[in-house]
Amino acid sequence: MSKPPIGTRRSTDPRQAAEAAFKKATTKPVELPPKAAVIPGTREMVSLRIDREVLDFFQEGGPGWQDRINDALKKAAGK
Repeated sequence: MSKPPIGTRRSTDPRQAAEAAFKKATTKPVELPPKAAVIPGTREMVSLRIDREVLDFFQEGGPGWQDRINDALKKAAGK
């Protein structure tokens, strides 16, 4: 058997086409898992890359530098 010329469509089997259409119409879309509930006032550990001079600025004030960074980020986010 030879290959069909380039640019021509192969005829599709009507039964295969119908089965493909049925499967497409009846298959449930993949659902993403629900997002975890956010508890107000909780914090989440993240890894964040910031410039050394920014870190030095906040650490100069001593303990609580992470809270100060968090407060500055909240302010920048309009919260």
